Amino acid sequence: MKNFRKNLKIKLPVYIILGIIVLSFFLYEFEVIPHPSFDNAYFHITTYQSQVDQDNDDVDDQTDILQNTKAYLSTKPKYKSKYYSTGYPDDEYGVCTDVVAFALLNAGYDIKNLLYEDVLANQEAYNITNIDKNIDFRRVKNLQVYLARNAISLPTDFSDLSAWQGGDIVVFERHIGIVSDKRNYKGIPFLLHHANPYQIRYEEDVLKRYTIVGHYRIS
Repeated sequence: MKNFRKNLKIKLPVYIILGIIVLSFFLYEFEVIPHPSFDNAYFHITTYQSQVDQDNDDVDDQTDILQNTKAYLSTKPKYKSKYYSTGYPDDEYGVCTDVVAFALLNAGYDIKNLLYEDVLANQEAYNITNIDKNIDFRRVKNLQVYLARNAISLPTDFSDLSAWQGGDIVVFERHIGIVSDKRNYKGIPFLLHHANPYQIRYEEDVLKRYTIVGHYRIS
């Protein structure tokens, strides 16, 4: 019995240390512990600026979209899928597509009307049977079609880090978000997005966690 107690005293701290290591790993992996971030200058990457200012507010579109994304997410929208007769959510709720919708709207691009017009002219491309202006622009698959048809298509891999700029739109299989101007230690940008009701942070180092199907820039 004495030997058992002696061994227990020796081994217990090891278990605690291992537990702390495992817990820290999961807290870091799921963004409870924030990841270190770096800017373009750290990697000697020139920050892209658009030559277009759609809403004539003296802020170029690329910067405008990035700033609008951060402004929208700073309101800490709650995740819930709802239908709105006005199209754009008018309460504290939203989903991933609303991050993009409000970022574009406040830069002078009413994606609700733009996508609706494109659907009317190219319904087969969208594979939509019943067109609904108030919800179609809030579906990832429809935004993927619209962006592929109307925006600048960019690489979906990370062989050229300079091709990834804050304000770009990135589409995944069932998700969408805006590229951040912050990067991880490898130079891969963070993602500004709204993924689920349990999300702690809206700006996360998760870009490689999803399968990327499209990377776009508003022209």
